[in-house]
Amino acid sequence: WEFNSSFHQPSAFLMLGIPGLETLHPWISIPFCALYLTALLGNCMILFIIKKTQSLHEPMYYFLSMLAVTDLGLVLCTLPTTLGLFWFNLRRIGFDACLTQMYFIHILSFIESSVLLAMAFDRFIAISRPLRHSSILTKATVTKIGLAIVLRGMVSLLPIPFLLKRLTYCGKTELSHSFCFHPDIMNLACADIKVNVFYGMIILLSTAGMDFIFIVLSYILIIKTVISLATKEECLKALNTCVSHICAVLVFFIPMIGLSMIHRFGKNVPPLVNTLVAYTYLIIPPALNPIIYSIKSSHIREALLRALRRKSG
Repeated sequence: WEFNSSFHQPSAFLMLGIPGLETLHPWISIPFCALYLTALLGNCMILFIIKKTQSLHEPMYYFLSMLAVTDLGLVLCTLPTTLGLFWFNLRRIGFDACLTQMYFIHILSFIESSVLLAMAFDRFIAISRPLRHSSILTKATVTKIGLAIVLRGMVSLLPIPFLLKRLTYCGKTELSHSFCFHPDIMNLACADIKVNVFYGMIILLSTAGMDFIFIVLSYILIIKTVISLATKEECLKALNTCVSHICAVLVFFIPMIGLSMIHRFGKNVPPLVNTLVAYTYLIIPPALNPIIYSIKSSHIREALLRALRRKSG
């Protein structure tokens, strides 16, 4: 590799696909293509239906739109490098391009975490204060929440690329994935990375970590409210509105926590496990979220059926 004389930065990194299965990459790309296509079409469909259906212009579906946009962003961040590697064995990614991809992957991940928290807050208000729901979560309030979520992600992660650029890199330049990830890049440095580790941990705990805690607290309050309802039917109806969101939270946070633990403490974890968890974290939620909401939300399902009937007619 060519090195920058002042900062000792490699001109590029080498990305890896599935360890030990490099010869099967063209075949492995088939399920990846299916997942990417499902994510792209599914989230575009969600956005189209919500935009065209006036009855869905309410807080729950505005937040769902934010989730769909975030999922589309995550897909578009990783799709070029992943399929480029699987199809054409394009392993090389420039240093600055890698930092840019990493920055947007982490921003979108933290935005998704915050949107899931906003959706939990929406469900709590809808169940505990149903008559005041629309007056509390107005369009202006939802817009402000959305802007705050984006700003929090952008500002909190802004130092990360600069902290990586100040490091000296030498020797190994192979990444563990077909995309750039902060712990992965900093572990290639042959300099003191304590600042990177500390800042990365603080940001993770203060954003996604706090979001997860508040989501759990929201559901504790929701359950307390539901228990106080008069009839069993009312309880089940109230909880049924939360099923989609609970599934989305589990699909997102379980792989995220697993990947964070592997990168920080899993030195002896097989590379294949690390790779599979990373792909699960970044590709499965964008593909599954539209399916989850299409199956569980009767409003989305009915709007989709109406749109299909109009096209067929």
